[in-house]
Amino acid sequence: MKPPRLTVRVLVFTGRLTLAAIAALAVAWGSPAAAQGTKADGVKPGAAAGKILPYLILRADEVTFDQKSGIATATGNVEIAQGLRLLRADKVTYWEKTDTFTAIGNIAIVEPNGDVIFGDQGEFTNQFKDGFIKGFRMLFKDNSRLAATGGRRVGGVVTTLSKGVFSPCDLCKNDPSHAPLWRIRAVRIIHDNVRKEIEYEDAVLEMFGIPVAYFPYMSHAGPSVKRRSGLLIPSYGSDSEFGFTVEIPYFWAINPSEDLTLTPVVYSAEAPILAAVYRKRFAHGKVEAEGSITQPDRVDGGSGTETRGHLLLKGEHDIDPVWRAKYQLQISSDDTYLRRYGFNEPDNQTLTTSFNLEGFKGYNYAQLSGYHFRGLREDDDPGETPLVVPFAELHYVSTPGPGGSYLTAESSFLALHRNEGTDSRRISLKGGWHLPYTARTGEVYELSASLQGDLYSVSDVITGSKSESGLTGRLFPQLIAKWRYPFVRKEKRGSQLIEPIAALVLAPNGGNPSKIPNEDSQDVEFDDTNLFSPSRFTGVDRVDGGQRFIYGVNWGLYSDQGGAIEAFIGQSYRLRSKSEFPEVAALRDQASDLVGRIRVSPGKYLDLLYRFKFDHKDLKAKRSEVKVSAGPNWLRGNVNYLFDDQGSIAGEFGPREEITLGLTARLSRYWSMTANIREDLTDGDDTNPDDNGGTISQNIGFKYQDECLIFNIKFERSFTEDRDLKPKDTLFFQLIFKHLGGFKGTG
Repeated sequence: MKPPRLTVRVLVFTGRLTLAAIAALAVAWGSPAAAQGTKADGVKPGAAAGKILPYLILRADEVTFDQKSGIATATGNVEIAQGLRLLRADKVTYWEKTDTFTAIGNIAIVEPNGDVIFGDQGEFTNQFKDGFIKGFRMLFKDNSRLAATGGRRVGGVVTTLSKGVFSPCDLCKNDPSHAPLWRIRAVRIIHDNVRKEIEYEDAVLEMFGIPVAYFPYMSHAGPSVKRRSGLLIPSYGSDSEFGFTVEIPYFWAINPSEDLTLTPVVYSAEAPILAAVYRKRFAHGKVEAEGSITQPDRVDGGSGTETRGHLLLKGEHDIDPVWRAKYQLQISSDDTYLRRYGFNEPDNQTLTTSFNLEGFKGYNYAQLSGYHFRGLREDDDPGETPLVVPFAELHYVSTPGPGGSYLTAESSFLALHRNEGTDSRRISLKGGWHLPYTARTGEVYELSASLQGDLYSVSDVITGSKSESGLTGRLFPQLIAKWRYPFVRKEKRGSQLIEPIAALVLAPNGGNPSKIPNEDSQDVEFDDTNLFSPSRFTGVDRVDGGQRFIYGVNWGLYSDQGGAIEAFIGQSYRLRSKSEFPEVAALRDQASDLVGRIRVSPGKYLDLLYRFKFDHKDLKAKRSEVKVSAGPNWLRGNVNYLFDDQGSIAGEFGPREEITLGLTARLSRYWSMTANIREDLTDGDDTNPDDNGGTISQNIGFKYQDECLIFNIKFERSFTEDRDLKPKDTLFFQLIFKHLGGFKGTG
């Protein structure tokens, strides 16, 4: 009877090596135990008949095998690898009879997950899955460290340490024996590699080697864990209005692509709140939602309680490479709830619920959407807020034809409903032909012709002193010729550009009958960005009729090292004295105000943008906007200044002047500081008698961040007042320990 066949594959070996030693080490590493069988060449086969063991990589200065005692010994720079596990040591001995390894001197075991175990002396069985190591040290992939006098492993899963220390902090390079920033000492530490958890018994948290907290028992996720269910660190605070505050969040990892965070918030002087945040990712989309609910005393001073809360939901899904769907739902029980309780408030103090289906293909675009708005300002009237359903658009751009010309087509349908006021339905069609041309001399021309047709069905439109309903519409042709001539001169260390630009726009006068309601073109912002636009209106309900000549000049100085100084100034001149923009002071006269911009960015230490609008008669500033960011990375200052003497045409805000100053400083390698102040510079006048200016908000904060600890402290003062929202001072602090979590507080 033939003995069972054993095939051993040794890929690399150095030094003096016997076949028996190779076979013994391979059997020990590759199978849980050596099976009994007939001897062949003095080697007991340790595998079933016909089984081929996994590849073995063995490096050593010398390998010997004592057949009589069944002991294989590898000495000198020993490396044994199989699969993804690697053992290094000065000396490795294998006892065939007990299937036991011993390793001595500079032990290092590289685990399949990338963690590395070090030790002085160890004894192992079961392919190194079971064993004991003296002088245990473990380095995780993220450089976190475990150390103990000794460690015992069972099944390659659970490692129990006695008198151990854990810390994710880097050791001092000059003195590694110095205590790290923080660490946990414990009588017993258990590291479970399956549950990805580290448990401590009789644990002490030390900062700079000084004990600061004792825990009979504590646990936290291992360094490889990105997320898992459990209680998060509570946060505490105090408020002059809410009293003492406690937040106790619970995180539920529903599955790898879905989670939920529930946060009860308890106040000593206010009813508690239950807040929740839900997130889910799909293969081609995502959904996020946050909400809260509470039942405090009535805000209006009446008896009893009232239910207050909010829900903010948004989602996005890619249907295919062309189409995607987006939606959002924004609900709040009242106007001031979000700001009062510190939740994120939407832009412009307006809650928007919407859906949107849109597609992109080449230069073409189509969308179908609907919108519901709710204003949060005190003077917003819900009855006059429109419901827009549906709103559809289609934009088409053809491929270039003869001479580079191309066609465009735009169409839209909109239905707008109100409980009080004007309703309207609109169909709009617009077609255009465009011809770009570059002359041999470098001049660049563009000729465009378009025809727009709009049909409206309206109800309760106020025209003068009466209300009208019915059908109305218009046809609006427009012709535009644009010219520019860039001159470029090469300088010694860069180049200079001068580019005059001019355009002629021809269209019928008027085109805006009073029966057509103005829903999407109420706010007109005339500046350098839309000076040459075919229409200065933001929407379709108003057309930019008449004839006008537009002119301006670009100038730029560009360095070969990347710096630049740019400037632009321009103006338009209307041939007809009557304006289509009687409410816009900048366009009221035949000659418009002068608009332009200056950008100075000579290098990474300065970036300045100045945008302006000057009165064409006396060059008085009508609007100024300045943004400056200056300084090196370790000390950066920011200035934002805005002056507007007219305000919003739609009436959302009046004339305003404000400035925001900010400073960011890196005080050291780990410490940084930020400070900001926002000031209202307006003074009360006839148009704004209640606006006396003053500070809007101010804050200062300090932050420490290294590889294992984040500490934040910030003081903020807000002067905003709106109904039950009062000015307040807030002191915020946060302390985050890597892997342990953190806590935060406000006062």
